[in-house]
Order: sequence, then structure tokens, then C-alpha cells
Amino acid sequence: LAQPVTPDLLVSPSSQDGDLGSECPEDRGNWTGRLDFLLSCIGYCVGLGNVWRFPYRAYTNGGGAFLVPYFIMLAICGIPIFFMELSLGQFSSLGPLAVWKISPLFKGVGMGTILIVSLVAIYYNMIIAYVLFYLFASLTSNLPWQHCGNWWNTNLCLDHHVIKAGNTTFPVNITNTVSPSEEYWSRYVLHIQGSSGIGDPGRIRWNLCLCLLLSWTIVYLCILKGVKSSGKVVYFTATFPYLILVMLLIRGVTLEGAWKGIRFYLTPQFDHLLSSKVWIEAALQIFYSLGVGFGGLLTFASYNTFHQNIYRDTFIVTLGNAITSILAGFAIFSVLGYMSQELGVPVNQVAKAGPGLAFVVYPQAMTMLPLSPFWSFLFFFMLLTLGLDSQFAFMETIVTAVTDEFPYYLRPKKASFSAVICIALFLMGLILTTEGGMYWLVLLDDYSAGFGLMVVVITTCLVVTRVYGMKRFCRDIHMMLGFKPGPYFRACWMVLSPVTMMALLVYNIVKYQPSEYGSYRFPTWAEVLGILMGVLSCLMIPIGMVVAVLQEEGTLWERVQQASRPTMDWGPSLEENRTGMYVASLAGSQSPKPLMVHMRKYGGITSYENAAIEVDREMEEDEEESMM
Repeated sequence: LAQPVTPDLLVSPSSQDGDLGSECPEDRGNWTGRLDFLLSCIGYCVGLGNVWRFPYRAYTNGGGAFLVPYFIMLAICGIPIFFMELSLGQFSSLGPLAVWKISPLFKGVGMGTILIVSLVAIYYNMIIAYVLFYLFASLTSNLPWQHCGNWWNTNLCLDHHVIKAGNTTFPVNITNTVSPSEEYWSRYVLHIQGSSGIGDPGRIRWNLCLCLLLSWTIVYLCILKGVKSSGKVVYFTATFPYLILVMLLIRGVTLEGAWKGIRFYLTPQFDHLLSSKVWIEAALQIFYSLGVGFGGLLTFASYNTFHQNIYRDTFIVTLGNAITSILAGFAIFSVLGYMSQELGVPVNQVAKAGPGLAFVVYPQAMTMLPLSPFWSFLFFFMLLTLGLDSQFAFMETIVTAVTDEFPYYLRPKKASFSAVICIALFLMGLILTTEGGMYWLVLLDDYSAGFGLMVVVITTCLVVTRVYGMKRFCRDIHMMLGFKPGPYFRACWMVLSPVTMMALLVYNIVKYQPSEYGSYRFPTWAEVLGILMGVLSCLMIPIGMVVAVLQEEGTLWERVQQASRPTMDWGPSLEENRTGMYVASLAGSQSPKPLMVHMRKYGGITSYENAAIEVDREMEEDEEESMM
């Protein structure tokens, strides 16, 4: 059969072959498998916080009653912002810096995001280094933190075997005593006694330094080929933690006294719901556990095909994340209940959050079980896989953001550029491997992604809905997915999400408390340094505005208006996806019927072209209304 001939009028000059093709940057690449994106998002969101922050937050804020504000905040803040980030990334196929072609005036938001992610990546990999340290320490017949009597132990050390013996032979006073696992963590792993505070870091702990080097090496090898390599690694790192979590859960609930911990974890105290603190804590847990604002979601979505159903993926990931947190609570508190029965103390005396749970309490509980090295190895291997895929996302965000800004130079050398970034962040993290490194880690953890991250997310939400326009954003989603977001998403984007996050921001500022680590209080200069870390990411926004305005021409107001409009090349990155209003912005397009050009060139009308026709019709109606 003869091929149909397309009239010249209907062929856009941009489609004709020429020398321009050789000047195009190297292809960004896409996910290679159907589940790569979904598993990467699950791996990114389900991280260390699900295990060591959620269970503790739940029990301190009303137990089972905490799930009420948790799921309400998930619906108001979590799901809508999650979907917005995925939509921006998938629609534009751009990283967190280049995506601000949507409104160049606010490119500083992207710069702030990269600064925050870089600071978080430095200390997050140090936590993975601690996990590797414990993982190797578990490869022994007797766990090194099982008994006292080692060179790092003090006279205050008292292990649980002595306590159990004391129940039948002689009374033991356990006040002012320290467990072997706590001394192993602070005096052997950290060697914190060698530092007097944050201003006196002491010597580098070479065993920790080597663990950090190994951690960065693993991360680099996994992101070496971008999403093509990390997209395959997550098939293991995103799924294997669930297998271990189920094993720990089954082992936990079969222990004597497990019910004490679970009852402590889930007993609802509904009077807590009248406290604003509980609602703020629920919103904070959602905010940080879903990883919104860090650019990871936007980066992952930018490697999707244009019509990927991110609407479905949003609900799978956000609800899966919430269920994982609740399951982790059962696994943790069943073991803590057993531990409290063994020690003869209430559950609230053994329950901790953060590193205290992962590196002190849970390892101590492991020593009470038969085959303790096996369970210890499993627990730390779970933490390793949970942490790694979150770290992949942080690194992919930084690398993608910069390579999208300089595609001609950096995309062909992405592997080398990734190596440079990993080496630079490793060198910056060396201070965390010193004897006083934990003080620096606490400072970074408290300030790097605090109010600065909230300002970034609030600004993004307001720019997309107010500056770019809610109607236009919904049209873009319609063009991409074939349907418009419903009233629930529009109400959250316009009012509920920004208002809730502003309340969070105000609460954080009003209830500000200086950092501390145990009984150590940070000096004023350290507090100022921490605050500057948060403020610097916020300052990127006005700095970006000044740069954008200076690049325009005309009066100040004209420059601001021009800089706030999307650039000419804003829209889908592939020509075949630029239907409707975006065809006219293709380089060299002179066709009077851009949509016809598109359909003739790429074949028939699909459901997505139908969506584009609807969008065109809507825009024509809007123009007629504005002229009347």
C-alpha cells in the first residue's frame, strides 16, 4: 500500500531533518521497567523514619487515637502535594531546577531544594555508615554489646542477665546504671568521651570513616547509570525490607510480654485529640515521611513516560507508606514489651525514638533472644535497605537537577559528574566521623530540613496555583492523564494544603527549642549556624528573583511580569506529546492548525489527543469570554 502523502503546509519545519539534530543534548533516559518508578517511590518514602519515628510519635500522642489526625493530615497535606510534585515532574520531564521554566521568577525555590537535599544527603549517609558498622559487628557468635566487662565499659554498666538473676538472689538497684548496648554505642562506636562538645570534634574514627566510604561507594555504584541502574536496584531494596519486617513482626508478637508493648502502642487516648500539638505532630510525620519538597518525587516522575498513571501511583505509595509505618510500630513495640517484662520496668522507660531506638534499645532487645546475632543482622540489614533507596533519591535529585541545567556538557559525562558529587559530599561528611561527629549530625538533622523545607513547599504550592494558575495546571494534567483533578485536589491545592503548612511553619517558629543531645546543650554559635542553614535555603528564593528580574527588559513591573510567565519551551519535552496549546511553542512551528500537524505526523486521534482538543476548545471559550 502506498504511504499517505502529507502536504507541506501540515508539516512543521521543526520536523524536517537538518543539522540541528546534532546539536541536541543527549537523551535523559527513562525508566526501563514498568515497576521501576513505583518501587523507587515506595523505597524513597518508606525510610528510616517509618521505623524509628512513627511508632514513638504515635505512642506519645495518644496511641491509637493518633491515627485519626494522621490520616486526616495525609488527606489534606500528604496526598495532594505528593500528586502535585509528580505531575510537575512528569509533565515537564525536568529536574527540580529546570522545572522552574514554569515561572523563572521563582527558580530560587529549586536552588533552595538542592541546598536542603545536599545537606540531608551528607548526614543521611552517615546514619547508613552506622548501620553498616552494626551490620558487620553482628557477624559474630556473641554480640559485642551483650555483656559488660569490655575495655569501653564503665562501672555504671549493668546487663540484663544480672538483673534477671537479681530477681531471685539479691536485689539490684538499676537506677543510675547504663546498659551494655548504650555504652557500646556512645563509648565504642562514637567514642564520644573523646570530645567535649561540638567545638571540639576530636580525632577521626577510622572504622567509621571506612564505613562512610563504603556507604558512598555503594550509593555511587547504584546510581552510576542514573535511573537505569537505580531503577533495578530498588526491586531488591524496596521489597526486601517488607520480608524482614514481617519476620521481625512474627518473632515479636510470639514473645512473652509482647502484648504489653502493643497495648502501650495502640491504646487510644482520645483526650489527646483536643491538643493542637498532636495535629501538628501528625502533619510533621506525613510531611517528612512522604519526602515532599526534597525534589525526589519530582525527579523520579520526570523519567516517566508522558501518560504514566501517576494518579493511581499516588494513592498506592501514600497509603502503602502509612500502612508500613503502622506495621513497623507492631514490630518495634512487641519487642519493647518483651524487653520491659525481662527488665521488670514499664514500657515507657525503654521506648525511645531516632538513633536511640535503632542503635541502643533494639540491639539490647536482640541480645535477649535466642540466635541474637541472626536477628540483629536481619534488623540492621533492613535498616540498610530502607536507608539506601532514600539516599539514591537524594543523589539522583542533585545530579538530575544540575545535568538538566547543563545538558550539553554534563549529560554525556553523568557518571563522572555523579562521582564528583559523591566524593565532595563524602569529604564534607568527614567531620561526622570524628569523636564529636554526633553533635554535628544532630545539628544537621535539626536544622537542614526544618522551616526551610516548609517555605519551599508552601512557595511551590502558591506559585503553581496562583502564579501559573490552577486552571492551567488542571489543563496540563488533563492533557497528560486524560482527566482533570477533582474538587478534592483543587480545594487542597488552593486552600487546605498551604494553610495547614503555614500553620506548621508558625508552630515550628513559636515552639522553637534549642538543639540538645542527651544532657549536652549546644552553644549559641552552633544554634546560630543551624538557623543560618535553614535561612540560607529560604534566601535562595529572593536571590533567584533578583537574578530573573535582571535578565529581563523594561520597567521593574514589566520585568517581574515577564519573569513570572512560563518560558516559550515550557511543556512536554517530547514533540509528540506537545498537543494543544504547546504545539505553537515548538521551535519553527508556523502551521495554522498545530493540532492537525501533530495528528498527521504522529498518526490518528487517541484519547489523549481528544483531551488536547477539549483543552483547545476550553481555551477558545475563555478567550471569547475575556473579549466580551
